[in-house]
Amino acid sequence: MKSSRTRAQRFTYLFIVGVLAFNYPLLSLFDVPRRIFGVPLLYVYIFVVWALLIVLVGVTARSRPSGM
Repeated sequence: MKSSRTRAQRFTYLFIVGVLAFNYPLLSLFDVPRRIFGVPLLYVYIFVVWALLIVLVGVTARSRPSGM
């Protein structure tokens, strides 16, 4: 029971981090005229954060409860 609550809390934290990462003030920091391998920095930031969130959600979802 405790592990499912902990997992739910982790998903909630990931959601909050995702909302904050894709919110205006942080996005405006990366909206500069710089390019990485020809791709604008803002697009690189969005893709990297998005991919990282997907990986973290996958790790959280696949983690076993501590009682097993």
